[in-house]
Amino acid sequence: MPGNDAPPSPAAHRTWWRAPLVATLPGLPLLALEYRWFAAQDGPGVFSGVLFWAAGLIALAWVLPHRRSLRGLRIAAAGTGLGCALLPVMFAVLLGAAMASG
Repeated sequence: MPGNDAPPSPAAHRTWWRAPLVATLPGLPLLALEYRWFAAQDGPGVFSGVLFWAAGLIALAWVLPHRRSLRGLRIAAAGTGLGCALLPVMFAVLLGAAMASG
């Protein structure tokens, strides 16, 4: 009787969820904070593309098929999404440091 008793295929990746989770835990609250921060200042402006790419790449890391062959792509999508989420904050920190030192 084929059903839920079938063993997983050898191509299935048992820990597929780790890379998206590691990127989502700091990335999603940061994205929410940035959207709220930019909404108070008449929209994201030049950072709108970066924020949309960050949300899209983190979502892509979750929806990719759970195969071992896509592990590298899932890690790259999650890491790039997290990097895009960190970009506006790091830009603000570097700009503040440059203005404080000058």
